[in-house]
Amino acid sequence: MDTSKKYQMSISLNVLEHLGINLYSNVPAVLSEVVANSWDADATNVDIEIGTERITITDDGHGMELSDINDKFLRVGYKRRDTKEDGAAVTANYGRKVMGRKGIGKLSLLSIAGIVKVETFKDGEQNGFVMSLKEIENHTKQEIENHTKHGKQKFYEPEPLPSSELTLDKNGTRIVLTDLKKQITKAHSNYLRKRLARRFSIIGPENNFNVFVNGSLIEITDRDYFNKIQCLWYFGDESKKYIKLCRNLEKPEYNEKRDGAIKVTHEDNIKDLTDSVKGWIGTVRKPNELTDTNVDEKKDVNENLNKIVIMVRGKLAQENILDDFRQSGIYTKYLIGEIHADFLDVDNLDDIATTSRQEIIKDNPRYDALKTWIQKELYNIRDKWDEWRFEIVMDGVKQNSAINEWLEELGPEIRKQANSLFRKIGQLQIDEYDDRMLLYRHAALAFEQLQNRGALDQLEKISVENIPAFMEILGNFDDFEVSLYYQMIQERLRIITKLQEVIDDNAVEKVVQECLYDHLWLLDPSWDRATETPLMEKNVRTEFGKLDAKLTEKEKRGRFDIKYKMTSGRHVIIELKRSGRTLDEHELAAQVTTYRNALEKLVAETGKDEPVEVICIVGKPLKQWVSPAKEKESKESLEPRNIRVIRYQELIENAYRNYKDFLEKNPEAGRTYRLIKSIEAETPKVD
Repeated sequence: MDTSKKYQMSISLNVLEHLGINLYSNVPAVLSEVVANSWDADATNVDIEIGTERITITDDGHGMELSDINDKFLRVGYKRRDTKEDGAAVTANYGRKVMGRKGIGKLSLLSIAGIVKVETFKDGEQNGFVMSLKEIENHTKQEIENHTKHGKQKFYEPEPLPSSELTLDKNGTRIVLTDLKKQITKAHSNYLRKRLARRFSIIGPENNFNVFVNGSLIEITDRDYFNKIQCLWYFGDESKKYIKLCRNLEKPEYNEKRDGAIKVTHEDNIKDLTDSVKGWIGTVRKPNELTDTNVDEKKDVNENLNKIVIMVRGKLAQENILDDFRQSGIYTKYLIGEIHADFLDVDNLDDIATTSRQEIIKDNPRYDALKTWIQKELYNIRDKWDEWRFEIVMDGVKQNSAINEWLEELGPEIRKQANSLFRKIGQLQIDEYDDRMLLYRHAALAFEQLQNRGALDQLEKISVENIPAFMEILGNFDDFEVSLYYQMIQERLRIITKLQEVIDDNAVEKVVQECLYDHLWLLDPSWDRATETPLMEKNVRTEFGKLDAKLTEKEKRGRFDIKYKMTSGRHVIIELKRSGRTLDEHELAAQVTTYRNALEKLVAETGKDEPVEVICIVGKPLKQWVSPAKEKESKESLEPRNIRVIRYQELIENAYRNYKDFLEKNPEAGRTYRLIKSIEAETPKVD
């Protein structure tokens, strides 16, 4: 060990906790500080190796002499750009704008690692030392006591590395992080590559600055969102390059160059900065495309890409400036962007970045100027996006000739109002085709009702920002609901027709079984749907199982199926009998009465007073039904016991008659009903 060299750091425990341990919470943010230091060191290559127990970062920058280490690297608060302190605003070799400013970034290493080993080489001089978080904390606590007693403070001296561990033989710096506070695996390399790609705009051969993660070069495409962008607005000629990265752009007339000029108030003077803002803002096809699943240090996390990041000198300065706008328009859910605003970091003006370097101090005229400029651009995008979404809606409408013809039938002025309604629909977040077509249909129906009532002025009350009111206007019409009810009736008639087509007795049993238990309205139009009661159904199955076990072979052969349902506040037992068997009224009544009694007992145990009904569906008339009069007499005798006997064909005929009569007695649906039928007849798939 070379004890002739002393590496000295002066730091208080308070500074360490606030600017080191608690400064950053994730690995990408820490690595960003190291990469930024490599940029400032005029490195052209940075190699990051991610291991299970260590992270190693090696660059080929200018390296550090002993004086550089003590006076710059280990000096907390070193003013990187102050020429009075041997600093520089641009780098010596490549004239890069320096990212660092306060010399705080190196403390971030201690937020993810307990041991930080630094090895560096500059112009033939090798140096290396180890910083231990525990030793720094112990040293700082002792110095607090010493300073209180003696008024003196000593430097913390990192332990020098033995010459045998100094392996660099050319200019550059290597940092090795061990005793990691978070579990990291090599599987995180893709995640870190993506996050670093999103945190820097200067990585890549274009800027002679290549960063590798586990041997793989980070490229701009590693950001993994350009392929999702559908429309792009870019700022300044330099930003036109982003168009080539967005391979799935649509509507080229919206992929426009915008002026990046901005008028900025710099504290005491006003300065016009021409083309000072660069970058881009885009929109995607679906908001869910902006939810990006990544592998974080310990778990899967969803990163929200619905943001506009601010880059300063090629490095992320603010995660999302959209948070500072009270934009409630639907279009904001589709936004993603990257704005480069170097005027936020001017060498001879105050630093307006927060201590964590992850956000801009907002109470500043430079930041206000940026917000004003972005607000103007958002308004432009909003107007273009609304127009574009309207075009998409109308393209979909034109694919359905029924709605398209309906629009053509409207007069010019009325059609303008209908188009206004569809324009608002275009702003809604509806991704699925079926959902869009349903809304188009409802919109057309609601428009018809408003027009019939002479109330089209109500359309002005519709606001996309007020979705509940929007849906209420579309839905709360009596005749509109009747129109929808007509659709339900048509579906029921389809099912009844299916039953009518069945001739064979055995087929009747099977088809009725398939339809009846899911469509109780076949028995009674008021029984819209069955209520699921899992516990009750379980108890009923148990009791019915006991009764089934007591049936004779003849009785078992005589039945097809039995089910229990609850609907409209009543409990229903439905028993299908074999269609080819002739049954005796008294035997049938005695058999089903046992099931009814068992069910009534279970209902009573629930503490409720709800009726129980038994319905038997048979194929042939009962033995006692020797004439219509006897059949009527038999049914009336069973009615007090809540037992109904219905024949298969009678069930089908009664169901059809009920709904056919309803349709024939209500012809006033007229144009609205025809519109429904026309729309339903056409369902072309459009993306």
